[in-house]
Amino acid sequence: MDSSTMQLKAKIALLAILPLVVVAAAFAAVIALQASRLAAEQTATIDASLMQSKRVELEHYIDLALSAIGPLYASGRDDAATRHEAEAILARMNFGRDGYYFVYDLHGRSLVHPREPDIVGRNLWNLRDATGLPVIQRLVAAARDGSGFQRYMWRKPSTGKDAPKLGYVVLLPRWGWVVGTGAYLDDVERVETGLRRHVAASIRATMAGLALISLVAIALAGSVGMALNVSAHRLADRRLRELAQRIVTLQEDERARVARELHDGISQLLVSAKYQFELAQHQVDAGDGDPRDALEHGVGRIVDAISEVRRISHALHPILLDRLGVSAALGELARDFTERTSIPVRTRLPLEMPKVSFAAALTLFRIAQEALTNIERHAGATRASMRLEVDAAEVRLRITDNGRGFDPGGAAARDGMGLRNMRERVDHLRGEVSVSSGQRGTTVYVSLPLRTTSRSPG
Repeated sequence: MDSSTMQLKAKIALLAILPLVVVAAAFAAVIALQASRLAAEQTATIDASLMQSKRVELEHYIDLALSAIGPLYASGRDDAATRHEAEAILARMNFGRDGYYFVYDLHGRSLVHPREPDIVGRNLWNLRDATGLPVIQRLVAAARDGSGFQRYMWRKPSTGKDAPKLGYVVLLPRWGWVVGTGAYLDDVERVETGLRRHVAASIRATMAGLALISLVAIALAGSVGMALNVSAHRLADRRLRELAQRIVTLQEDERARVARELHDGISQLLVSAKYQFELAQHQVDAGDGDPRDALEHGVGRIVDAISEVRRISHALHPILLDRLGVSAALGELARDFTERTSIPVRTRLPLEMPKVSFAAALTLFRIAQEALTNIERHAGATRASMRLEVDAAEVRLRITDNGRGFDPGGAAARDGMGLRNMRERVDHLRGEVSVSSGQRGTTVYVSLPLRTTSRSPG
């Protein structure tokens, strides 16, 4: 075999292998970038949700404290005995291992601090935390605005070490008191750290799988040469589709996990309700004050907890989809949409229907979720409709609005992630999706095989 033949075979092998190498490297870069963005977005979302939960929790605790000393403050008495009685009440009102109330005057003098009694009576105006933040000055400044939140470092009673803390303060202007409480944030940091580690492990596993697939594809391409170049490209395309679907599956799994974690965090609202009911019981037993306000606050906390569980869990993962099926989940989605936006959604959903695979049910739910989101954000519609039909062969979903419409073939629609995600989800299940839009509104139509399998290019 002469050298020219060897060179030709080498060139053929290179031409067969090089495209695979380039595609694999490009796809690896895209996966790494998208996974990093997903991790950052999920971390930011969880941080915002947890911090909002902490803020609501602290507001409830302050409401509880103000309810406890409210009769003394409302009496109009400003004598030392009245204030000492109020200080004693706040000093006794602890919650959890590290929860307590503190009071400062407007000059920074500590009046109540049950976990650090040695600082009571001292002026801490110039006190700074480990980061150099003038803590008391910032708390007083926030209280002068009526109420406010402040993050700072403070010694955690259960560990004796400094930890990040979120404080919330209100002002009692007649007494010149800054009344506050706080929640330590090290648990938030643990959740975020665990999420980052989980996503990093998923990225490594995905990259390892991609590397293995690429090596197999390159070995096959090198062994068969140019004759199998087309087959090698098809193989790479199939692997890319599988990896893209794997990212979607990972995202859904992560949403379900975060939903469970946030659901557990609702216990803080229930703790607040418990203290309200205990306060009411104390008022009834002692005959001191009207317990109706405390009972109303407690019931309000229970309602808030139910609403928060329902909103967060349903947004992150459709629990009804697991329990009652796609028809019930779509009905709940439409009702929540109407309550939130005041846009009525007329639904026609079958009460009974054949069993639909979870992949198909989830696809229908996510497409309906995306369509309603587009109606809320872009359509300017005053009404909408949702219709689900099923027969022996397929299940069909149609969502219509009377909004301003858009150009489905325009650049904005082609580049947007919403329609692209719809098409990718439906295509993976061998279904069909169409979007028609005009001046009278927009219609999204989806049909999926009743017994569906994932598409595998061959």
